[in-house]
Amino acid sequence: MDSGFHILVVEDEADLAELVSFNLEQAGYSVRTAGDGQTALSLITEDPPDLVVLDIMLPDLSGIEVCRRIRQNPDTKRLPVVMLTARGEEVDRVIGFEVGADDYVVKPFSPRELILRVGAILRRATPATEDGITDETIQCGNLLIDVGAHRVDVEGQPADLTALEFRLLLDLARRRGRVQSRDALLERVWGYQPGVETRTVDTHIKRLREKLGAAAAHVETVRGVGYRLRND
Repeated sequence: MDSGFHILVVEDEADLAELVSFNLEQAGYSVRTAGDGQTALSLITEDPPDLVVLDIMLPDLSGIEVCRRIRQNPDTKRLPVVMLTARGEEVDRVIGFEVGADDYVVKPFSPRELILRVGAILRRATPATEDGITDETIQCGNLLIDVGAHRVDVEGQPADLTALEFRLLLDLARRRGRVQSRDALLERVWGYQPGVETRTVDTHIKRLREKLGAAAAHVETVRGVGYRLRND
């Protein structure tokens, strides 16, 4: 079964690259591989994939730097990125998320886990217009969300959000005034099952607030429960 999605696997360990590629292909994805960061960036420029599986430890550029450059390029800034690493400390995950990674998988991992995460990211990366919504706008004070245009303005100026940050903000906005638990956000925005232990939501909320600037106060923390978007 061909899913129609193309994935670039960036991994310098040949055996692991082959394993990841095989399992992705079995799941119906078209796969290319790169063994270093420079090659990966060239391939992304020549023929952008639908998603990148990116190892942090590469022989030339680090995966963090590759992800940073992907996000700095206007043509690829919304390209979904899943980081792979053998290091599981929270600081590494935070750095990965801060440069715009959509998810983070720690080695060793099960191929099934990776496939599920890739599938969840690709589902949420589909255009908002597929919901049948082409002209929805949501106004919260100085914050304006144009769903069809996939655009967020703060005091009339565009906020440069990643696709995941936009989806997170939109999820809160469509339920504004109501508290959303971390589990609920993980399930709807990330496609995870409830009960997953992760600081992913907190990290992305922090990054979202930074990008919203003067509108950051609209995203409120409800201690011990989760987050909500103020209804004003």
